[in-house]
Amino acid sequence: MAGRKTRLGSIYYHDPMKKKLGLVFGCLCLVAPLVFAQAPAPDEPATAPGLAEAKAAQDAAVPSALDSALFYQLLLGEITLQEGEPAAGFALMLDAARKTNDAQLYQRATDIALQSRSGDAALQAAKAWQQAQPSSREANRYVLQILIALNRVADTAEVLETDIRLAPAPERLAALAAVPRIYARVNDKKLASATVEKALADYLNQAATASAAWTTLGRMRLAANDSSGALDAAKRAQAFDASAEGPVIVALDLMDPKLPEAESLVQKYLTSNAKALPEIRLAYARALLDAQRYTEATAQLQLVTSEKPDFPQGWLVLGSMQLQDNQLTQARASLERYVALVQQQAPQADDKRGLAQAYLWLSQVAEKRKDYAAAEAWLSKIDNSSDLAQAQIRRASILASQGKLNEGRQLIRQLPERSPEDSRQKLNAEVNLLREVKQYQPAYDLLVQALAKTPEDTDLLYDQAMMAEKLGRLDEMEQLLRQIIQLKPDFHHAYNALGYSLAERNLRLPEARELIQKALSYAPADPFIQDSLGWVEFRLGNKAEAARIFETAYKDKPDAEIAAHFGEVLWSLGLHERAKAIWKEGQLINPDNETLLETLKRLRVRL
Repeated sequence: MAGRKTRLGSIYYHDPMKKKLGLVFGCLCLVAPLVFAQAPAPDEPATAPGLAEAKAAQDAAVPSALDSALFYQLLLGEITLQEGEPAAGFALMLDAARKTNDAQLYQRATDIALQSRSGDAALQAAKAWQQAQPSSREANRYVLQILIALNRVADTAEVLETDIRLAPAPERLAALAAVPRIYARVNDKKLASATVEKALADYLNQAATASAAWTTLGRMRLAANDSSGALDAAKRAQAFDASAEGPVIVALDLMDPKLPEAESLVQKYLTSNAKALPEIRLAYARALLDAQRYTEATAQLQLVTSEKPDFPQGWLVLGSMQLQDNQLTQARASLERYVALVQQQAPQADDKRGLAQAYLWLSQVAEKRKDYAAAEAWLSKIDNSSDLAQAQIRRASILASQGKLNEGRQLIRQLPERSPEDSRQKLNAEVNLLREVKQYQPAYDLLVQALAKTPEDTDLLYDQAMMAEKLGRLDEMEQLLRQIIQLKPDFHHAYNALGYSLAERNLRLPEARELIQKALSYAPADPFIQDSLGWVEFRLGNKAEAARIFETAYKDKPDAEIAAHFGEVLWSLGLHERAKAIWKEGQLINPDNETLLETLKRLRVRL
C-alpha cells in the first residue's frame, strides 16, 4: 500500500505519477484552443463535386502554433508552478504567450503572477498582452485593475480612457457608470477623482455620453468629499439629459440645507418627468425623513402609492410613518398592502427583510390595539434568522404590556450575543422596555452598569440623562448633558434637551434660548427642536413669535406634545376654540401623552 492513504468511507491517492498525469490533462485543457481554434469547422460530408474544394481548404488551413516544443514548455510551466516555483512557471508561460500571441496564455501568465502576489510581474504580463493585442478590452482591464491594486492611480488615466473607448457603443454608458466601483478601494479619493476627470475629458461634451460621464464624475467627487464639485457635475449632467436618473441620485446624496440647489435638481426631475421612477421619489421621501421634514415626506409617499399602487416599497415606508404618528388603522392597511404585493411575486432577499420588518410593525400595531394574539401571530411569520432577535424584543414588549415585565426582560436577556452590536441591541431593548412601562429606576441602573464599561459613550450618557430627568434628578441631568456637549460638541439633542429643561422650569431663559438655537444650527428642520424654541419664546413672553414657531412645527410634524404647547400658547392669546381644536387633534394622535394630559389638567380644560 506504499504511496496510498486510506480513511473510512473514502480512498484517495498520494501518487506522484497520478499527480503529473493530472497536470498533463490540465495542460491539454489549456492548450486545446491552440490546436482547434485554427482548424476548419467540421461540415457535412463532402459530396463528390465538392472534394476538390475541401482538399484546397485543407491545404490552405493555417497550421496550429502548438508543436512538441511549445507543448513541453507549457507542461513544464504548469509543473514548476505546482512544485512551488511560480517565478519559473510565470516566465515559461509568458514566453509561450509571446510566441503564440494567445490571449489565454497571456491571461494565464498574469494570473500566475497575481496568485503569487507579484504585482510587478502581473503588470509586466498584462502590459505585454495589451501591447500584443491593443484592441483587447480584457487585456486593458487587467492593466487598469493591477495599476489600481499597486496604488499607481495617476497612471490609470490613459488606460481608463482606452477601456471606455474599447467598450462597444451599446455598452459605453454602462462602462461609464461602472467607473466609481473600479476606484472604490482607492485611498486617495481626490487623486482618483482628478484621474477619472482626465480620462473622461473626451466624453464630457459628447451628446451621447455627456450626462453619464458627468454623473460618474459627480460620484467620484462625492466620494472625495467635494460637495460643491459633485453638485456642479450633477447640474451639468442634468442639463444634458433632464430625464436621466443618475444626476438625481447624486443630488439626493448631496441634499443638505447648506446645498439647496441639490434638492432643486431632484424636484426638477420629479416635476418634469411624468414617468419618474418610483424609486427616485421614494429615495427623495427618505431624504426628507432624514431631514425630519415629515409632512413633505408623507406627501411624497402618498404620491408614490397613488401613482404606482403596485410598488411595494412605497407602502412599507408609508406604513412605518403612519405607525410613528399613531395612525394605527392607516398603518395596518398600508403594511398589509405591502405584504400582499410582495407575496404576489417570488420574494427576493431584500423582500424577505422587508416582510420581516412589516410583520414587526404589524405586530406593534396589534399590540397598541391590545390585540396580543394578533401581535404574536404576526411575529410567528418571521422566519429570517437575522430578524428573530427583533421578533423576540417585540414579544418582550407584548409581555410587558400584559403586565409580565420580568418575563419580557428575561426574554431579552436570553438573546444570544455574537458581537458587541448584539450586546448593545439587548441593552437598548431592555432600557426601552423599562421606559415604556415607566420603570425609570431599573432603566437608570442598567445604564449605570453599561457606562462603567464605556464611560464616554455619549448615546448612553444621553439615555441616562433622560432617566435622571424622569426621576427628578435635574441637577444630575444637567451635569450629564454638559458632559455630552464637552465630549461631542455636535450632539444637538443634548443642547435641545438642556435648553428645553431650563425653559420648562422657567430658569435662565436667555441661556435656554441660546442652547436651543445651537441645536437648530445642527438640525434646522427638526420640528421638536422648533417646539423647544417656541416654548422658550413663550416663557420669555413673546407669545406671537411662539405661536408663529409652533404653527410651523405642528404643520411639519403633527405631534401630541407639540399640540399641547401650541394649544397653550393659543389659549393664552384668547384663541380658545382654536386651542381646543389643536388639543383634540393631539388626543387623536396620542391620547396618553403626558404633556398633553398635564396641560389640560393644569388649565382645567375639558374637551
